[in-house]
Amino acid sequence: MYIRDTIAAISTPLGEGGIGIIRVSGDRARGIATAIFRRNRDGGLNSHRFYYGSIVDPSSGDCADDAMVVLMEAPHSFTREDVLEIQCHGGYLVVQRILDLVLRQGARLADPGEFTRRAFLNGRIDLVQAEAVIDIIRCRTEASLALAQHQRAGLLSKKIAAVREGVLHALALIEAHIDFPEEGIPAATFDEIRQLVDGSVAEIDRLLAGFNEGRVLREGVSVIIAGKPNVGKSSLLNTLLKERRAIVTAVPGTTRDIIEEVVNIKGLPVRMLDTAGIRATEDVVEREGVKLTLEKISQADLVLFLVDASRPFDEEDRLILRELSDSRYVVVMNKGDLPERIALPAEIEGRPVIRISTLTGTGIDELRDAIHDAFLHGNATDSREYVAISRARHRDALEKAKKHLAGFNGNLSAGFILELLAVDLRDALHAVGEVTGETTPDDVLDLIFSRFCIGK
Repeated sequence: MYIRDTIAAISTPLGEGGIGIIRVSGDRARGIATAIFRRNRDGGLNSHRFYYGSIVDPSSGDCADDAMVVLMEAPHSFTREDVLEIQCHGGYLVVQRILDLVLRQGARLADPGEFTRRAFLNGRIDLVQAEAVIDIIRCRTEASLALAQHQRAGLLSKKIAAVREGVLHALALIEAHIDFPEEGIPAATFDEIRQLVDGSVAEIDRLLAGFNEGRVLREGVSVIIAGKPNVGKSSLLNTLLKERRAIVTAVPGTTRDIIEEVVNIKGLPVRMLDTAGIRATEDVVEREGVKLTLEKISQADLVLFLVDASRPFDEEDRLILRELSDSRYVVVMNKGDLPERIALPAEIEGRPVIRISTLTGTGIDELRDAIHDAFLHGNATDSREYVAISRARHRDALEKAKKHLAGFNGNLSAGFILELLAVDLRDALHAVGEVTGETTPDDVLDLIFSRFCIGK
């Protein structure tokens, strides 16, 4: 339920920093500014102008901090309400003290994502754009940021609108004849209706086809480096990260726990995991590390099966290969700077095999390409106009809409009465509306905005 009260929150991370921002939205915004802000020069506050002065406690006259203040009057603000932003020094205590002064003037502390939710409820943005806000905050690569920015700018919403417009036009044609049953629908009109529906289905198919790429750009993927001890797993992690993150020694079993880092591979956010070497061992700690590695292998999106090309493929390698039977993996032959002595078993035939040397860097670019191409194809990471659905919620709603449209086509061919055909199209419109928020249930909205940070 949307209660039109005034909300406030700290919009910058807590802790020491150069600047702290307190954001206020609602009808009391101007009154709060008048109560606690003192300009260095006489005069009021004009909308969308920054003013320098002091934040004071009205009850005591004490100065809390110097500040820059801007008031943005409705509807020309993010929330389409009166919005006040106070920029002060970024210390924890001073920011919290100013927030307390704001709350004492009648504002309440905002819920997570409530500013963005008000922007959605007041028609500033749709639900796709609102979800893109949090994606922009969490992006790890330029490609994932570009996708989120395109969604935030409304490029995906335009494609969803094209689907909706086709269905809506078809529904209008049918309902026009429901209102005038004595006039039969001409064959040409049936053809037009079918073309409109087929056009919407085709657009849905294009959007669904891009879901996997959109999802991995937004969420990233997990890639685990697996192999027996001393094949160069930690060296490979350090090479891909271009920094010394994992300890590298000649002693087998150095890595006992999972080391996880995020690496940008041609725009793809990759959670790279270095693991304990898999082997039979009596060491209790190492055995736990091996157990954890095996669990992570089953959860990973891709496994880099690292082997030592300078040594024969042995029973320890076979142990790992058996564990990979249900996994998606790439064989990576390390130590290519040494004479090759390995012979890969027949079970690996047909799997991608890449030769590298973590010592010289040979083959690393090829490995990066293989990781990227395992998840992304086409222009997903290099097109300035690339737009795709990236959430399971979007996919599920569009698949539901497509199902209703398929039902419509079948019922149309079977000669069903117009009223039933109209139901199919209304159901499809409802499903499409779940993507952009027109028909999204309140409990789903609550879940979406609860994932935002307070102050956004």
